[in-house]
Amino acid sequence: MLPMRRVAIESANGSPEELRKLRELLARGGVAAVPTETYYALATDPRVAAGVERIFRVKGRNAKEPLPVLVASRDQLARLGVEAESDRLEPYLRLWPAPLTVILPIREPIPASCGRATLGVRIPAASALRRLLASAGPLTGTSANRSGSPPLDDPDAVETLLSREIDLLVDGGRTPGGRPSTIVDATVDPPAVVRPGAYSWPPPNPPARSDSGR
Repeated sequence: MLPMRRVAIESANGSPEELRKLRELLARGGVAAVPTETYYALATDPRVAAGVERIFRVKGRNAKEPLPVLVASRDQLARLGVEAESDRLEPYLRLWPAPLTVILPIREPIPASCGRATLGVRIPAASALRRLLASAGPLTGTSANRSGSPPLDDPDAVETLLSREIDLLVDGGRTPGGRPSTIVDATVDPPAVVRPGAYSWPPPNPPARSDSGR
């Protein structure tokens, strides 16, 4: 394994060469750490089994627990196989970007969903990260730490802990920290909070399934 590289997120977003290297890295199961609106996250292509398996090893996490996925757009949700009816998905598209992870049905399991036909997804509130996602594609978004340990908001701490186990650190400086993203299960009616977090739930007009979605 080559030594971990560290690149500023502004440089990555502004360099076609860096973006090309990132896409190639992800395609072969590479793992990066990226800054989100809360903490740093371990990022790999959620559809590439080798990268997903590496993340489980890095974290020491149960490989049966699905990984959340970060996207930049509705089109990327479709590429993941999200099949929520339009009237069920639209309310969340109005709430995003936000630190709100929503569990939605997908056409078929992918490596990040660990055999399930559902997937937790969000459009993150961090604008620089959304730019990166728009070019690199959907990325897993589990916290960059050992399972059971506190999440990390400092890129230097991420490098100290993980430099021997990941390929790339996308440095966005210190992230806001605080509470992690709120997780809501939208496959049930009404949507249910799985994990309270940084996004206040319910919102003023909470999404609900229409009669056509039941």
